[in-house]
Amino acid sequence: MMRTLRRLCVFIAGALVFSASHTGQAGADEKPVIQIGYVEGWVDSVAKSNVAAKIISEKLGFQTRLVPVEAGLMWQGVARGDLDVTLSAWLPVTHAAYLERFKSQTVDLGPNLTGARIGLVVPDYVDVRSISDLAGKENLFDDRIVGIDSGAGVVLRASQAITAYQLKGYRLVPSSGAGMTAELARAVNARKPIVVTGWSPHWMFAKYKLRFLDDPQKVFGEAEHVDTIVSLGLEKKAPAVVRFFRQFRWNPREIDGLLLAVSQGQKADDAAEAWLATHQSRVNEWAR
Repeated sequence: MMRTLRRLCVFIAGALVFSASHTGQAGADEKPVIQIGYVEGWVDSVAKSNVAAKIISEKLGFQTRLVPVEAGLMWQGVARGDLDVTLSAWLPVTHAAYLERFKSQTVDLGPNLTGARIGLVVPDYVDVRSISDLAGKENLFDDRIVGIDSGAGVVLRASQAITAYQLKGYRLVPSSGAGMTAELARAVNARKPIVVTGWSPHWMFAKYKLRFLDDPQKVFGEAEHVDTIVSLGLEKKAPAVVRFFRQFRWNPREIDGLLLAVSQGQKADDAAEAWLATHQSRVNEWAR
């Protein structure tokens, strides 16, 4: 436990350098700094967090710090109050264990994105339609399912799917969001079969022709939503920020272009600035 807490402190301390680009307007020095936890390898988490940080800074006058953490540390940080908020809680399935553990120590402000999904994903040229179809085809996929970070909910569900669908010949290979998409890109360019742990919204669906494998046993659940989770003390500390987060809602069409821009190498800070410049009506709606 102490090792975990030390790691979280290091993350937060490191984020102080990043905060310079998210400084609020005059008067922000008298307001608390809003610390936003996000997962570095998740493009949707990075993009949304940067957009929210800019709005909180420029429209509400609060300084913000963006803190990169692993999913488990992200939840733990909000529960302890070391982080004020995360916009990256995938529910009801992906982060179900974290919600169960930290429900009494956090506040769920509801979805900031609906229609999300997790599961196993293949390129459209692969002749496999269901997770059950993977059985007996280990050699086709080099005996591997390529995952992201080992603590991610989609990876935990993939491990359960291997058991549920009797895919004992497969190895679940943890990686990262960037590592998974790099392997996917190499496979697609070579038209080689590959199966990865995936989620939507994600820029890879805009760049490649992919599909989720059917999951008749519902190991990965139904449609997901991504919720905003805040610390118990944030309402008292910054009610205007909580009010903003209650109104901060996306739809997949709004976020796809932003995700693709970040994935293609544009700095998240710059991509967020460009997105805000062309969506002022939405910004005003959220920050009213």
